[in-house]
Amino acid sequence: MISSLVRRAALTHNDNHFNYEKTHNFKVHTFRGPHWCEYCANFMWGLIAQGVRCSDCGLNVHKQCSKHVPNDCQPDLKRIKKVYCCDLTTLVKAHNTQRPMVVDICIREIEARGLKSEGLYRVSGFTEHIEDVKMAFDRDGEKADISASIYPDINIITGALKLYFRDLPIPVITYDTYSKFIEAAKISNADERLEAVHEVLMLLPPAHYETLRYLMIHLKKVTMNEKDNFMNAENLGIVFGPTLMRPPEDSTLTTLHDMRYQKLIVQILIENEDVLF
Repeated sequence: MISSLVRRAALTHNDNHFNYEKTHNFKVHTFRGPHWCEYCANFMWGLIAQGVRCSDCGLNVHKQCSKHVPNDCQPDLKRIKKVYCCDLTTLVKAHNTQRPMVVDICIREIEARGLKSEGLYRVSGFTEHIEDVKMAFDRDGEKADISASIYPDINIITGALKLYFRDLPIPVITYDTYSKFIEAAKISNADERLEAVHEVLMLLPPAHYETLRYLMIHLKKVTMNEKDNFMNAENLGIVFGPTLMRPPEDSTLTTLHDMRYQKLIVQILIENEDVLF
């Protein structure tokens, strides 16, 4: 089993590039004029649909060659049109950061002025103001201003962070690991359950793991102010369970059935963040 130390080592960076693997996002493409495959260097024959192009980094290859290209996509910022609704690994690779800048900036703001706010993360902010924050990140990226002078209500910032997680095309707790987390939550023995959760955590893509780790450290700080904000790990689990994990199949019945397990997983992650990460 990969240890947490090994996983954390994967998050170290060399030459200012974080060591996250990312698959290419190839789509069939019609090239104008002569083009050569950037994998095999051979000519790309035909008049239409001669090959595929990665919509994140612009790599052009034969359709057959795309199966052999390594997971070394380095997204081009010019091709990343927005921050919200963008694949998590794509975003951090494009901006060369450990975590999505939305997560860092929102958490920094919340910890600076909101940890004692009653019902933190449970109380909702005005939807139109949350949409304003989303548009600010999409437009200005890391230069987005979410300070108290513009958004005095901290619930707008918590709402914007929750919306970011909900809008991810692949949730922080990925579709591939969803059922394994649910099965782990069903284990009755607490020690065995914790070990099972730890094993599944190791299966998360590094950028997802790092984002989850950082969020859980933050949520632990929220619970340490429970006497003021009335938010414990269980309450936060209710809020963040369906925000961080969604079943692969869009089934209302599955979602309703799994809600208590989603809550329990997040609760376990918060209460044991120092052990699990």
